[in-house]
Amino acid sequence: MKDNKIRLQKFLSQAGVASRRAAEAMIETGRVRVNGRPASLGDKVDPIRDKVVIAGKRVLNTSNKMYIMLNKPRGYVTTMKDEQGRKCVAELIEDAPERLYPVGRLDKDSEGLLLMTNDGELANMLTHPSRHVSKSYRVTVREKVTDEMIDTLCTGVSLDGRMTLPADVHVIDRGENRTVLQFIITEGRNRQIRRMCEEVGLTVIRLKRTEIAGVKLGMLPLGKWRELNEKEMKHLMNVSPKKANADAER
Repeated sequence: MKDNKIRLQKFLSQAGVASRRAAEAMIETGRVRVNGRPASLGDKVDPIRDKVVIAGKRVLNTSNKMYIMLNKPRGYVTTMKDEQGRKCVAELIEDAPERLYPVGRLDKDSEGLLLMTNDGELANMLTHPSRHVSKSYRVTVREKVTDEMIDTLCTGVSLDGRMTLPADVHVIDRGENRTVLQFIITEGRNRQIRRMCEEVGLTVIRLKRTEIAGVKLGMLPLGKWRELNEKEMKHLMNVSPKKANADAER
């Protein structure tokens, strides 16, 4: 008989509950039960036969896959709910027909392109550190920027004892009291661009993400969302699909 069981975190991501990483955290904190018992990391489930429950509600893998972009304003945290009562991106997509969650993060003080979906496998593919997905940002700093600063940012700086990967950084506008930079990076450490700028003596006063893996924010109004079109989905699906499938089976 064929074994239809898959890892519990994979089942939860496919069901649109959370990304695989977030699902692992839910399992570790005891929020998930399988067939009446607390679940553990490493558990496998049969999507049809096993009963998976979170907060008293059974999880069923019945979601229609949906992919959207949101132009996140500053002041919103990239979570679906917040225990501190802060504004969440969930408030901006309340009219979406499916339950969606963010692909990666965009910190509270930053704005711009945020992808959201209920497709856990695609979310994992786009956020896995080995994927090196390209992301573009428009970054405004208070100080004048020297060639030496640009060279250092492009080559890499040490964050938490580890060098950042090479980046593409260049000036796109200079003003009397500000400089506007474009950053293109292929990793996503916590508050990475802000911390890179701090390392070379620059103060970020505005940070806006404009592109992820070839998908551009364009003219989408601030605080609004729309579904991705076919061309944009092709860009996302072309992000190392073979390696992603291999990772998904681990």
